[in-house]
Amino acid sequence: MRVLLDTHAFLWWVSDGGARLSPRARELIEDGATEAVVSAVSAAEIAMKVARGRLELDTPADRYVPSRIARHGFGVLALELRHGLRVGLLPDIHRDPWDRLLVAQAQIEGLPIVTADPLIGRYDVETIW
Repeated sequence: MRVLLDTHAFLWWVSDGGARLSPRARELIEDGATEAVVSAVSAAEIAMKVARGRLELDTPADRYVPSRIARHGFGVLALELRHGLRVGLLPDIHRDPWDRLLVAQAQIEGLPIVTADPLIGRYDVETIW
């Protein structure tokens, strides 16, 4: 199974081994048959939060994110033109542009999203929590 990690799910996994994740989400990520992917959108969101002082990391974001992705064996999902264009077709449920981009990617790529955000579950996308 291939799953897309929401930004908070990625950060919780790499910061505390997933202690804040639901048992279901934690088991899924730990399962060797699961390919967990992190979106370039999440990397941008993390970098922006660090730049604005809303998130502190022990190393700069441009080293932190790639090193944690590699350390945990996650894949990377690039942001493509079709993902960006899908955002404009989504119903106006969520105001967060980062989450809207993740939803668009999940829809186009046919991926469930590991997320604790109940608003994401209101879109036509499978969520895991």
